Amino acid sequence: MALLTFIGAIQEVTGSCYLLETRDGMRVLLECGMRQGRSASKGTRDNEASNAAPFPFDPKQLDAVVISHAHLDHSGLLPRLAKEGYSGPIYATESCCDLLELMLMDSAHIQEKDAEWENKWRARLNRPPVKPLYTLEDASRALNLRRRVSYGSTVEVARGIRVTFHNAGHILGSAIVEIEIHEFGLTRRLVFSGDLGSTCSPLMRTPTPLNRADVVLLESTYGDRDHRDGNETLLELAGILEQAQRDGGNVLIPSFAVGRTQDLLYYLGRFYQEGRLPQKMVYLDSPMAAQANNIYLRHANEFADADREYIRGTGTTRLDEWLPILRTTQSVDESMALNRIQSGAIIIAGSGMCTGGRIVHHLKHNLWREECHIVFPGFQAKGTLGRAIVDGAETVRILRQRISVRAKIHTLGGFSAHAGQSQLIQWVGHFEHKPELYLIHGEREKMDALQKALGDRLGWNANIPEPGDRIAI
Repeated sequence: MALLTFIGAIQEVTGSCYLLETRDGMRVLLECGMRQGRSASKGTRDNEASNAAPFPFDPKQLDAVVISHAHLDHSGLLPRLAKEGYSGPIYATESCCDLLELMLMDSAHIQEKDAEWENKWRARLNRPPVKPLYTLEDASRALNLRRRVSYGSTVEVARGIRVTFHNAGHILGSAIVEIEIHEFGLTRRLVFSGDLGSTCSPLMRTPTPLNRADVVLLESTYGDRDHRDGNETLLELAGILEQAQRDGGNVLIPSFAVGRTQDLLYYLGRFYQEGRLPQKMVYLDSPMAAQANNIYLRHANEFADADREYIRGTGTTRLDEWLPILRTTQSVDESMALNRIQSGAIIIAGSGMCTGGRIVHHLKHNLWREECHIVFPGFQAKGTLGRAIVDGAETVRILRQRISVRAKIHTLGGFSAHAGQSQLIQWVGHFEHKPELYLIHGEREKMDALQKALGDRLGWNANIPEPGDRIAI
């Protein structure tokens, strides 16, 4: 009988990590995510310390690693894993492998720069220097371990353990992970939902329904609510853009470089093609997002058929034709120049929760201006600057300065790349015979709400594990 240990993303939304061990000694790590933001029980610095803490397993003893998708809360500690001696294969879908290179190298660069900045301050105070969590060399070492697997193909990742990736519809390359465990003449099946996409999300396909499992791990990021109708959200966004143009200010959109940015550019392109985009310029102030755009275009065969046909129907074949007023910035000087623009611009920049990146500088220059509009198109985790603004803070601290929040703040839940409560229940409802169900990757109150809804609608008792819990499969 195999054992599964719940390590990360347990009653929180980041740090996804689970260890599968079989009786004949095989050890497979499912996810290796970084903790981000701040949970109710952990401060930001606690999460930084958690990312640097020793793994609760020996990386050298792992036989394989399986990654559902490229977001850092699912993959961000892979370089540290390689740094600590892991040298086995890392399995992911083909397009996920491409995005992993972008995400991990960028993360390593940030780790090195943050350590360099911190050490400048420490030198002034005669404090010992710190080392980065991992380096570009560590990230490169991890990327060399990638093994590409196409959707629907089954691969034996370790003796007696077979994995099949199914489309999760969350971001490009995202996967539902189906794991078959064969030992002593018996087969047991574990299904990990990964992050399930919303059926309203553009470009991505609907998550693949599965019906056979002995144990299911179900994400619960939005386990307490359903998202607004996608068409209503688009109408709201169009209204915000029109009002911002009348007010004479800019529109700032904090956005994740991978996934959310591509959704936004698709929608803004639709507005442009339909003559409904009042702004004269859209700036994508994220070199990483620009690179992600290219990866998305290389894998356009994975787009939903309806969206691909819509784009083809406009006669456009390239992004500069789809949204001709889009400009991308590369250098820091180009980014800083945007702060001189007083009105008429849409600026999309990372990070999505305003925990760093170029959006922080743009907020410093626009957040205090009543004529400006800030649009949050996705979830803001506890402890992030984005969450503070969404929750109605009158002032926030940005780059060591106290800034008043006078801009108009908007949240667009309908743009979430995560399934809402009803979509989660619908997807898990396809499973026959009600396998053991465990809720993961969600704040506790979201899990409690989803647990109750599953009981009320399906008569299904879902378990909420504690960190470090182990179950038999």
